[in-house]
Amino acid sequence: MDIKENYTAIKNQLPSGVQLVAVSKMHPAEAIHKVYDLGQKVFGENKVQELMEKYPLLPKDIQWHLIGHLQTNKVKYIAPFIDTIQSVDSEKLLAEISKEAGKNSRTIKVLLQVKIAAEETKFGLEIAEAKTLFQEYIDGKFPNVEITGLMGMATFTEDIEQVKREFLILKGLFDELNQLKALVTLSMGMSDDFPAAIECGANSVRVGSAIFGRRDYSK
Repeated sequence: MDIKENYTAIKNQLPSGVQLVAVSKMHPAEAIHKVYDLGQKVFGENKVQELMEKYPLLPKDIQWHLIGHLQTNKVKYIAPFIDTIQSVDSEKLLAEISKEAGKNSRTIKVLLQVKIAAEETKFGLEIAEAKTLFQEYIDGKFPNVEITGLMGMATFTEDIEQVKREFLILKGLFDELNQLKALVTLSMGMSDDFPAAIECGANSVRVGSAIFGRRDYSK
């Protein structure tokens, strides 16, 4: 496994205008730095504690994205530096992010995570909830966040047609909300399904194992 070869292969598959979020969870700072040195500036982490351990060890121009489930009591730890929180799945969490961003004199970019998968284990807002939350945002309820788009995860299945159907549900919602206030980012697709996600309109993909290799879950 060669990180440089993997990274180059992924980049070569991405059309112009599609952002790559290199998912570095459970990989050491040294591996992240290798990918950073190849020109990658956007990295995604799942857990606040792991991100807090890595942040001091790596270049400060990295744009960190929190892509895992986020508890409200941990927002304060990443509010001073996080670029984007992709996993906003409740009004309570969005309010907390706005509050902590204000304390740090920042505006934090967020994506609303919408549940499109058939699996019960997936987090995310129902479509109706996402619409309500977005309207509240437009009305000024969360002054220190900027909702820049939507994020979703498809069902983990080999049925690529089901995956595409789920991605297209999110694309439809993105287009609908974009009519109310301009959105930028539609984050769909991971190592196994990002080509299908791009085909369905994703302009940001979250790729980890296809770049870094298998993660060490024993730690």
